[in-house]
Amino acid sequence: MFEQIADKLKDAKKIVFVTGAGISQESGIPTFRGTDGLWRKYDPMKLATIDAFYDDPKLVWEWYEDRRKNILAAKPNPGHQAIAELEKYKDVVVLTQNIDGLHQRAGSTKVLELHGSIIRIKCTVCDFKGDFKSSFDELPPKCKCGNILRPDVVWFGESLPQDVWQEAIIQANSCDMMIIAGTSLVVSPANTLPIYARQNNAILIEVNPEETVMSQDMQLSLKSTSAIALPELISIFQK
Repeated sequence: MFEQIADKLKDAKKIVFVTGAGISQESGIPTFRGTDGLWRKYDPMKLATIDAFYDDPKLVWEWYEDRRKNILAAKPNPGHQAIAELEKYKDVVVLTQNIDGLHQRAGSTKVLELHGSIIRIKCTVCDFKGDFKSSFDELPPKCKCGNILRPDVVWFGESLPQDVWQEAIIQANSCDMMIIAGTSLVVSPANTLPIYARQNNAILIEVNPEETVMSQDMQLSLKSTSAIALPELISIFQK
C-alpha cells in the first residue's frame, strides 16, 4: 500500500499525523453526528455549544457523561497502535481533533489535543482544571469557587486553545511528511494544517475510505481505514 513511497518514508525525519473521528470510530466510538440511543432525539450540534450549556447544563453534562463512558470502554485500535509504534523509528507528533485520549493510551508520547479532552474538566469562571471524577454528587458539578464546571473540550463557536494551536502550526511547519488519517478536513482551523506542511515541502498522505476536499492535493491518497493502512506503514520499517 505504501510501497510507492517507501523510500521517502524511510528518509523522512519527522512525521506529523493529523487525526480525526474516523480513526476513533474504528474503536467503536460513534462519530459526532452518529451518536445514537437516548440522544438520537437531540441535535449534537446544538448540545455542544456554550449557549446550550448555559440553557440546560444538566442535560449537556448527562450527554457528556454518556459519551465519556463509551470512550473509556473503548480500546486503541491497530491504527492508534501503529502510530505509537512508529516512534521507535521516527520523530512522530500527533495533532488530533479527537477528545478521547486513545492516542495516549496506545503509547504515543507527543500528542496535541486540538479540541481538548473529555476526561478533563475546567471551571467556567476561574482557572481551575482537573480530571473527571468517576461520579459527581450533582450535575452540573460545582467548582470550589462556586461556579459551574464544564468538560474541557472545544465547543462549536469557541476558539481552539491558542497555545496548543500555535504549537500545532510549528509542528506542521517543521515536518517533512504529514499523514492525515480519519478526517474529512472540513473542520476549521484544523483543515489548514496540511497547508502549513506543504509550505515546508512536506509529503502529504491521506488515509480515508472516502474522497475528501483535499484528496487531489495529496501525493498519496489511500482509500482505506487507519486500522488497515497504518500497520502496513510500520511494516516498511520492520522488513
